[in-house]
Amino acid sequence: MTDELRPLLEAWMPRQRWYSTKNLSPRITAVDLEPLAEGDGVAVARLIACDDAPHHPVVYQVPVTVHPRPAAELAEAALIGRVADGWVYDGCADPRHTAWLLERTAPEVQLRSSRVLSGEQSNTSIICDVTDGAGRPTTLITKVFRVLADGTNPDIELQEVLSRAGTTRVPRFIGALRGGWARHGTRESGDLAVTQEFIGGARDAWRVALDCIRTGDPFDAEALGRATAEVHRLLATELGTRPPDDADREAILTQWRARAATASAAVPDLSPLADRIDTVLRRGAGASWPALQRVHGDYHLGQVIHAPGRGWVLLDFEGEPLRPLAERRLPDLAPRDVAGMLRSFDYAAASAAAPASSTWAADAREAFLTGYAAEGADPRRHGELLAALELDKALYEALYEARNRPDWLWIPLAAITRLLP
Repeated sequence: MTDELRPLLEAWMPRQRWYSTKNLSPRITAVDLEPLAEGDGVAVARLIACDDAPHHPVVYQVPVTVHPRPAAELAEAALIGRVADGWVYDGCADPRHTAWLLERTAPEVQLRSSRVLSGEQSNTSIICDVTDGAGRPTTLITKVFRVLADGTNPDIELQEVLSRAGTTRVPRFIGALRGGWARHGTRESGDLAVTQEFIGGARDAWRVALDCIRTGDPFDAEALGRATAEVHRLLATELGTRPPDDADREAILTQWRARAATASAAVPDLSPLADRIDTVLRRGAGASWPALQRVHGDYHLGQVIHAPGRGWVLLDFEGEPLRPLAERRLPDLAPRDVAGMLRSFDYAAASAAAPASSTWAADAREAFLTGYAAEGADPRRHGELLAALELDKALYEALYEARNRPDWLWIPLAAITRLLP
């Protein structure tokens, strides 16, 4: 069947939100088909497909179900294609695969129904209505990792650590599934899926912020700062810290300067600012630093939800998805997460386009830092480092906007100007 599936996958994968190289057509060079279960004539299997189209080949996970006839109960978009053995569907859209997955990640529950959550990018999340071991109805969420990497996924690792530490600032961890696959003759293994508590009635912080800016309702940035500091403190306690050394400082300054050079090449308005940019970066590299520790790694309003009666809850601890997995698991600077959230406030204010937007961003910034300081070390004690991290983030944003959304370029450019001496 694998030879039949290769062209079907090459046609189907580019239409999926999780396909990571949108400007390329897939070139599937290897397909590993692992049978998982069978019942009522329907086979459940896992495909591991290696795509050699990008410069660095990508390994994708595609759970499938094979039906003897068209499955009218499944969405048409879930159909991958037809092979000699039947009709092949995306397993994430099929409750048969979801039930198999829950048996491995949450064996005490029974699946009643499932649906795929829309809007995901690099992964696929499935909302699972289940009955728990005591016969009570509840809801879980299972995340299927589409892009696979050899090693431990930090999203699972950190959320499990935080959940077991007893905090309610992350969803409760239920269970995870690991597996192995071959990549060009080399055996690899890693995380395939994770099941967690589903927090119903929650709204993402980005949407909450936009609504508050437009209506004038209060946005509790101070509580968000406290929640962020609580998570950082627990990560440091549970996984340890280490003092930064000269090699760390040299490495980060090199990274910052490389980003600045790339951004300046893409955005001509940055070239006259090169010396002032480098001054901020040098000061940040040479300033007082906190101990290095595990962090969120890709922190912004879109990675937080607000739950009724619970407050702010942090999600998606994978780190920057384009960075190698091993790098994402290294100890880092907690102020990097702080800088990411401060930049997110800026973007929310600009997106809302309301009269009080600029005032809102400044107020949210101050309240967030005050809340963080109440629960942890005050980020303002490391002002030069925080400024450098914000500047680096704004340079990244300028590069992205120049390439993808030129009309938005003014947002990071305004921040860059504000951060310069």
